[in-house]
Amino acid sequence: MSKVLLERPALSKLIPHQGAMCLFDAVLHWDAQSILCRARSHRDPLHPLAIAGRLAALHLIEYGAQAMAIHGGLIAQANGSVARSGVLALVREVAFEVDRIDNIEADLDVQATRLLASGDGWLYEFSVDAAGQRLARGRVAVINSA
Repeated sequence: MSKVLLERPALSKLIPHQGAMCLFDAVLHWDAQSILCRARSHRDPLHPLAIAGRLAALHLIEYGAQAMAIHGGLIAQANGSVARSGVLALVREVAFEVDRIDNIEADLDVQATRLLASGDGWLYEFSVDAAGQRLARGRVAVINSA
């Protein structure tokens, strides 16, 4: 079992998503370039993104984006500031290995790695695994909205 560095109450202070839309339960690792987060929210029958109780694999992009936001918040916090808000601008090279995720019993482990950071935005790649099985991967670009 991985050591938990941050849990849900602290995570919700780093991103604009609150309540059930804060998808993660813990940060297991982070450094200047990457973050590893864990979630069990995909099993919640009242998940805010679910349609008729089902959660499509497409929603794994939101998990990746929230991991990126938490990473940005932690970096800003470590530098004594607050993260700038951003807008999801581009999603590329996304591959899904499953059709849906609400039926996955294992926790989700979401890895996000920053490839590029500038005053205008950020480029990350992300991957989502459950019990060692790859569920999705892709790249996401976020532009600074402030």
